[in-house]
Amino acid sequence: MRLSHYLIGLLAACPVALHAQQQVSKVWVADNGNGTYKNPVLYADYSDPDAIRVNDDFYMIASSFDAVPGLPILHSKDLVNWELTGHALLRQPPFDHFSQTQHGNGVWAPAIRYHNDEFYIYYPDPDFGIYLTKSKNINGPWSAPELVVAGKGLIDPCPLWDDDGKVYLVHAYAGSRAGIKSIIVVKQLNAEGTKAIDEGVMVFDGHDANPTLEGPKLYKRNGYYYIFAPAGGVSTGWQLVMRSKNIYGPYESKIVMDQGNSKVNGPHQGAWVQTQKGEDWFLHFQDQEAYGRVIHLQPMQWVNDWPVIGEDKDKDGKGTPVATWRKPNVGTFPVVTPPDSDEFNTPALGLQWQWQANPAAGWAFPSPAKGSLRLFAAQAPDSARNLWEIPNVLLQKFPAETFTVTTKLSFTPRLNGDRIVFTVMGADYAGLSLENQADGVYITSLRCLKADRGKPEEKTTISKFTGKDIYFRVTVKPGAQCQFSYSEDGMKFKDAGAVFTAVPGRWIGAKVGLSCYRTVKTNDAGYADVDWFRVTP
Repeated sequence: MRLSHYLIGLLAACPVALHAQQQVSKVWVADNGNGTYKNPVLYADYSDPDAIRVNDDFYMIASSFDAVPGLPILHSKDLVNWELTGHALLRQPPFDHFSQTQHGNGVWAPAIRYHNDEFYIYYPDPDFGIYLTKSKNINGPWSAPELVVAGKGLIDPCPLWDDDGKVYLVHAYAGSRAGIKSIIVVKQLNAEGTKAIDEGVMVFDGHDANPTLEGPKLYKRNGYYYIFAPAGGVSTGWQLVMRSKNIYGPYESKIVMDQGNSKVNGPHQGAWVQTQKGEDWFLHFQDQEAYGRVIHLQPMQWVNDWPVIGEDKDKDGKGTPVATWRKPNVGTFPVVTPPDSDEFNTPALGLQWQWQANPAAGWAFPSPAKGSLRLFAAQAPDSARNLWEIPNVLLQKFPAETFTVTTKLSFTPRLNGDRIVFTVMGADYAGLSLENQADGVYITSLRCLKADRGKPEEKTTISKFTGKDIYFRVTVKPGAQCQFSYSEDGMKFKDAGAVFTAVPGRWIGAKVGLSCYRTVKTNDAGYADVDWFRVTP
């Protein structure tokens, strides 16, 4: 892969270097304002988190699968207040492959480390292998991803630079590609950490007591090598830790956190971080189905060279997740959250937005002079049976258990079939649209069950639309119950369609967003101008 090719490819994505001034979410803040916090610290789908501390700053990354830009980077000063600062992967290689929808593929559980004044991110693509991207600055530019190990089914890598200068990489296997799973392997890398130099050694087999062992994170402390890895399945498992005095084992193991009597199912893979004052903490995810894999922060302590994660009330060495706790003792910092609303008043999309595939030039243009985002009606693939298979769908994560999204837009179609869609997207989806037909533009309600299996979309015509602006809204209530409504004046909203229960996508939570597309070829596409997109209680 030539670097020039990679950089040229980035230009097709909407600019992300500039973004609006940080706004605090109106629907979820984990900081209680009294020295304590509540979980989840991120009520959004930041799956498979890994985190590090560099001096007084904490950085976290997460899986992004097929969403572009990918590899989100979050920053915090206190492990509770997190802001989304950028992405390490602005387009996903192989570029042609990911120009089409690839639900569930792409970036699986990554790892971030800081070594020799440089950030390293190792991430797996289960169909191609384990990649490395590097940067001297957390905000980039990040190097073009290079394959460290090629192969199918290699997942969840994590590196370790040992005291003797040797470099190791631990990883797991995806049964869907490799035909094996529930084992942990250690490979040695070259001194640069860019290539594997052996085939690896199996250091732990979880088949008997710890099935679906995955997501390993490799650390060294007090002469022990530690592998933190969840087992038992995403929604029902536990946190296992293995330790050995030798990188290749034998490893003894211990369950250090499980659900216990808490409400936190899983609890799944994550990252150990230590503050500058020596406190230990653990970030992990919980699978909440349509809401995605949300992030929790647990207190952690070491007892007899074993970590204990969460609250260990009976002192048996195994903790359970906490709902609220005192904040880390690192000082007092302002409340920050990832962005959700977007006024489209700046030269770039908000960092929360991701496409459903590698973007093509011309899908979207911020227009700060007008204070809007223009979405051009890109031509849908001839093979697309529904919105699940259309690449130019612009989405963001659910930000809380309950919230309302309202967007104001205008539509300028040119051809029959031109369409702007406001949707809650998952393996099922629903929403509202403006659609250009032979005799004018119509407001339609839409629903597609089993979209991931190619089922057709069902549309219901509501009324003809002759106005300039329209307001689309969805109100999300507990259980991911979604009620869509619309307004032509921004004041009186009319419900449209029955309540829709959002469901996850493939390995991800439901998302909400927009798509503007057409079904025929033209040399001058129609478009929608989105004035704003607001997330409120």
